Amino acid sequence: MRTLVPPEVPEPVETPAPVDTALPPHADAPLLAALRPVSLAETNERAALVTRTCRKYLVPAKLLEPLFAGARDRFGVLTIDGRRSFRYSSTYLDTPGLRTFHDHRQGRRVRFKVRTRTYVDTGTRVFEVKLKGARGVTDKVRTEYAGPPDRLVPATRRFLDDTLLAYGVEPPDTLEACAVTDYRRTTVVALDGEERVTVDTGLVGHRGGWSVRMRPDVVLLEVKTRGGLTSTERGLHGLGFREAGFTKYGATVAALEPRLRGNRWHRAMGACLDRPVPCSPERGAGGPPAAEGNGRWGPGS
Repeated sequence: MRTLVPPEVPEPVETPAPVDTALPPHADAPLLAALRPVSLAETNERAALVTRTCRKYLVPAKLLEPLFAGARDRFGVLTIDGRRSFRYSSTYLDTPGLRTFHDHRQGRRVRFKVRTRTYVDTGTRVFEVKLKGARGVTDKVRTEYAGPPDRLVPATRRFLDDTLLAYGVEPPDTLEACAVTDYRRTTVVALDGEERVTVDTGLVGHRGGWSVRMRPDVVLLEVKTRGGLTSTERGLHGLGFREAGFTKYGATVAALEPRLRGNRWHRAMGACLDRPVPCSPERGAGGPPAAEGNGRWGPGS
């Protein structure tokens, strides 16, 4: 992972107000109670996994306990100042024609994704470029960032261009904020460094003054590893769950943009998302509003 601090950044901006993610009280409490605390330094030492393979699973929240039962000697959970669940807010930047969205939707082997990520509990922010190569390996490059979440300062734009060119990708001419996602994350760390599992709950995606929520009884697991199937994935398979075609940015845009159909993620979206509803204007990002609905998101929404 490259970590650079841009020389030209404005004064730190005000941290955005946290979004009500409508979480059930301590949805991951069984998981939190079972595993020992691991510091951020130990997490990075054991399983930073910036270059990795990442597979996602959508599972009922109630399965976290059996999934990690008896795993205290093999796993820990990231803990900072006694806190094990952290609020994230990511603003995704894309071209006016949604190049990165369409590249992912069409399954292009070489693609990238650009976002600013705010750690709401601490007020810190980073800029990240996620690059996926022909072999399906994801490389994440990040830099500290004190600029606004919805646009890039010149030094960070140069950082992006240099990163993409080094990867053999032509940088886009224009980028704009296209979606915002808010959620809570718990990070489970394999003590042998084999894998890192993030547990995301309370996901809310925003675009164009509308929002879509993940159902509170569903959690998104992202298993990050350098190799093949991990022990967590074998446990998931044993419980009947397979890798899900799902991305927070792709699902948000597909669910809230009536002219687009995220057929790559259609099945997963129908299984975990409610229907779009209006949100406060400051949480939206680009695009026209979607049609209003009630109940669960579905193919006709």
